[in-house]
Amino acid sequence: MKIVTLVRTEFRRLTATGLARLALVALMLVPVIYAGLYLWANSDPYGNVKNIPVALVVEDQGATLNGAAVNYGTQVHDQLVADGSVKWIDASASDAATGIKNGTYDFILTLGPDFSKLLTSSGTATPEQAVVQLTTNDTNSFLASTIAATVAEKVRLSISQQVGEAAALQFLNGFSTIHDNLATAVSGANSLADGTAQAQTGAASLASGAATANTGAQALASGAAEASAGASTLSTGAQTAANGASALASGASKTNDGAQVLSSGLSSLQSQSSSLPAQTAALAAGAAQVAAGNKTLASDVGVAAGLAQAAADQVPTARANIVNQLTALGLTAEQQAPILAQLDQVGTAINNGNDQVKTAQDQVNQLSSGANQVAAGTQKLADAAPALSAGIASAASGAAQVAAGTQQVSTGASSLATGTAQLATGAAALASANQQLSDGATTLAGGTQQLADGSSTLATGATQLNTGAAQLRDGLVSGEAQVPNYSADQRQAAAATIATPARVDTDTVTKATTYGAGMAPFFISLAAWIGIYALFLIIKPLSRRALTAIKAPLRVVAAGWLAPALLGAVQMAAVYFVVTVLLGFTVANPALMLLFMMFTSVTFVAIILALNVWLGSVGQFLGLVLMVLQLVTAGGTFPWQTLPGPLAALHHALPMSYAVDGIRQLMYGGDLSLALNDVGVLAVWLLGALAFTYFLAGRTTRSRTLRDLRPSLIG
Repeated sequence: MKIVTLVRTEFRRLTATGLARLALVALMLVPVIYAGLYLWANSDPYGNVKNIPVALVVEDQGATLNGAAVNYGTQVHDQLVADGSVKWIDASASDAATGIKNGTYDFILTLGPDFSKLLTSSGTATPEQAVVQLTTNDTNSFLASTIAATVAEKVRLSISQQVGEAAALQFLNGFSTIHDNLATAVSGANSLADGTAQAQTGAASLASGAATANTGAQALASGAAEASAGASTLSTGAQTAANGASALASGASKTNDGAQVLSSGLSSLQSQSSSLPAQTAALAAGAAQVAAGNKTLASDVGVAAGLAQAAADQVPTARANIVNQLTALGLTAEQQAPILAQLDQVGTAINNGNDQVKTAQDQVNQLSSGANQVAAGTQKLADAAPALSAGIASAASGAAQVAAGTQQVSTGASSLATGTAQLATGAAALASANQQLSDGATTLAGGTQQLADGSSTLATGATQLNTGAAQLRDGLVSGEAQVPNYSADQRQAAAATIATPARVDTDTVTKATTYGAGMAPFFISLAAWIGIYALFLIIKPLSRRALTAIKAPLRVVAAGWLAPALLGAVQMAAVYFVVTVLLGFTVANPALMLLFMMFTSVTFVAIILALNVWLGSVGQFLGLVLMVLQLVTAGGTFPWQTLPGPLAALHHALPMSYAVDGIRQLMYGGDLSLALNDVGVLAVWLLGALAFTYFLAGRTTRSRTLRDLRPSLIG
């Protein structure tokens, strides 16, 4: 029998009845339904994440930043709702807690009451991290929890970027302010350096002038001490003159009284000449007393006149010394005028008193001379009383003149006493003022010495200050050059770069257009295995009667492989139609991918055929076990490098790993040489499985049992 005949016979058996045809169609559709439904359901799950219900709980109470109220919780809420990455639903904390338990919400995102406060704490001395609270419940969906973690991380990164950009902008604005302030400081430092240079020069001049002032102050103190001693002497002399003038006034008053008595007596004498001898004797005695008093008065007046003259002579000298001392103190003529005016009043009073004393002295001298003459006359009168009567009229007239003179002397003496009292008062005031001047000059000398010492220290400090100001200016200029001075746009751009210093530029060698397209190679390979496994539920692995009849195991094996291989190729064509047309997945190499899918299917046919021929129903079960094993080792979902060691080793051995890789290379436009390598590995499995089946078939032709002659649904 030929191979085609054997294949045709198998197909007639599979379609002999309506139920058989229905079973064939149903099993043929298994891979189509499996691959189509699964890939359709997972064609774009990430694109539908926006339908996942998520509770958004915002309890933020806001904060204050730079004097302005901010509420970052509200801002994040508005951004999330506008983004729409998931189905955000505003909820209270209690509603959210209830909803995540009963499945209303897949997860909860909570912004606490201190969210803004913690975010703004980054600019304080005690910064704290703000918390985005994520609450999940794996009983709703484990993948939803995974998606929740991804969403929360996106929210965290977005917040970090915004806060980081704001912080960086504030930092850069601070730099700009520092630069502007440094520019102002540089200008001020230049002015300071110029000022300190001038201060250094002025301090040196001040030190020199202070030394000169100290020398003058020392001289002033010495002169003031001398002036104070002279003024004290003047005060003592003036007081003595005042005392003498007072005594003079008292004596002049007595003289006047005596003269008045004399005049009255002479008048009586003139009228009563009978008592002349006795009266002349008395008169002689009185005249002698008057002459003695006048002599004493003349002597006292002479002393007072000498003292007054001495005081008057010292006035110009004292005034000249005081003028020199005031000039040495640095007082101008205008400043000296009030002091000299008071001093001149004292000098004028002294000179006036001296003039009055001189006048009184002349009058007293005249009085003394007259008194002496009176005494001599009265004595003569007493001696020659008889001869006196003739001169009584003349004596009376002279006595009247004496009385008038003594009256003038008394008046002058009183004026002299008043003037010398004023002189004594002025001299005392001058002595006190000179003493104060002396004390002040001494204090001034001490102060100018301190001024000289301080000025020297100031000059040294001014030199150091000038050096420091120059260093400060140079340092500020250097600092200003190093501080960046960005424009507002440059600061904004720099802040954005600092907040997000790196970005990811994705450059793909090949790319699956959707999640479903990414999973297609795995599920197409798995569908190919499932489809062939299902077909062998009704297909006979080998015709044992043919083996008994023709004893040609090669043709029987070829026919046993070819019939399900053709059906498997049809299955792959149908799956390819669903993937490319109904689901719309893009295929880079359509023809090559279809051929590779068919080649994968016929390879799986050879493997499952060998298992069935080898172990029968047990072999069919091993086909299911081998499918499960390849399900986890093919690397269709996660990279195979994530597998445990033993399973990773199986990845390199089992055929589905190469089926998945080959479809990827051809579907996404990958490396055709790698796809050709996958074809080579599958070809090894194909030829190896067929060779093993041929070996089993040959052994069967040499030893058969009655079971080999019975019909069987599964061989």
